Amino acid sequence: MMEAAIHVKPFGFDRVFRFASSEPAAANNAELLKQIAALQAEVDRQSVTHQAELTRARADGFEAGLVQARSERETAVLAATDALHASLDEIAARLSETADTMMRDAAEVALTAADALAGFAVDKAPGRAIDEALGRVLEQIGRGTRLAIRVNPALATEVERQVAARAGQERRTLSISVITDEAIAPGDAVIFWDEGGLAVDAAARRAAVATELRALLNDRRGA
Repeated sequence: MMEAAIHVKPFGFDRVFRFASSEPAAANNAELLKQIAALQAEVDRQSVTHQAELTRARADGFEAGLVQARSERETAVLAATDALHASLDEIAARLSETADTMMRDAAEVALTAADALAGFAVDKAPGRAIDEALGRVLEQIGRGTRLAIRVNPALATEVERQVAARAGQERRTLSISVITDEAIAPGDAVIFWDEGGLAVDAAARRAAVATELRALLNDRRGA
């Protein structure tokens, strides 16, 4: 039964086989190559664009870093400048305070020294100030002017000796008389003549010096 259902046809050995033409395949390959080339070109373009953007981003980042660095540097310089100015102001204030202290100390020392020297001068050369004052008077008065010197009795002899020494040095004739006065302190004197007079007052000189120094001290303290 099965053998009867199968129909076998003899193979025709004289049949000619025909293959499909290769032209469509070549066309497809060319199109594919174009697409590949286009894709490669796009990849290259994207690569160039990416490299350019990367370079620009690096440049922008570097520039931003420079800007920030400059800003930080300027901030640091300003802070250092402010600190330096503050230090200079503090130093100036300290120097001024030190100068004031030194000035006060110097004035006080000068006042003390003046008192000490004045006392020493009176002890060692009690008539020196009188003799110097007499020399100044003789330079100002004319010939023939009569002078009188009022001094403490303890200095009368010394002043008379000085007057005699002056008379020996002068080419003109001197007329000088020495008058004693208990009210005049040792070392002081009053030299007078008809047209004027000169007082030798050590206490007054010390008071004037002390007044000037104390005024200076007060000014420095007030400053």
